[in-house]
Amino acid sequence: MSLSDIRALTFDTGGTILDWHTGFKTVLSETGAKHGLERNWHDLANAIRRQGLGKMLNLGKDAPPGHNFDGAHRMALEEVIAEHGLEAFTEAERHAIAYEAPHNFDCWTDFPAVLPKLRENFMCASFTILSFRIIMDTARRNGLSWDAVFSCEAIGKYKVLPEAYDTVAHYLQLDPSQICMVACHNFDLDAAKKQGFKTAFVKRPREWGDDASPDPVPNPIHDIIVDDFPALAAALGVKL
Repeated sequence: MSLSDIRALTFDTGGTILDWHTGFKTVLSETGAKHGLERNWHDLANAIRRQGLGKMLNLGKDAPPGHNFDGAHRMALEEVIAEHGLEAFTEAERHAIAYEAPHNFDCWTDFPAVLPKLRENFMCASFTILSFRIIMDTARRNGLSWDAVFSCEAIGKYKVLPEAYDTVAHYLQLDPSQICMVACHNFDLDAAKKQGFKTAFVKRPREWGDDASPDPVPNPIHDIIVDDFPALAAALGVKL
């Protein structure tokens, strides 16, 4: 099948749509300032993301998941606190960092205006390892309207397990080749490709702040490789 056969777009959301780095860095910096603490908040924001992500990928492979991404954020934060001498952070502040901040992440500025145009031509769904509440709350904050939200929280098998992708295709009632997975991460797109999805790599060079992405070079097997969301729309034949 060609790109003309695509009927649905499924979007990674945590880094492809949402600017988690700025959100974490800002709340950490503000909280540290209350206690007169100076740290490299840029690096600590990335540490929370890295350690939280490590607690989610392939979750459910050997046993039912015991936490969602909200729980992973809290566990990662507690590890960072212990590792970097931030025990002065209060319980309320820890909740604000691990729960309230992710539920109020801003999305990348090139996305909100493009999503409605894509929805005129395709079913557009968030397909994510984030919790349902993070997707619901950030959608409301950023004025995003998804046709559906597929959180691995409900599937019980987290990316990059093949069951996650197969389940989404099942509920969309489409052949996987009629679905295009959109992400800025090769690991997600490569796994989707193995299950028969089309794949679109949208670059997010600021996802990790000043740090280079751990996965910066698009795999050439992807069907679409673009610099931003307006370019994705153009590649799909959608006029903005």
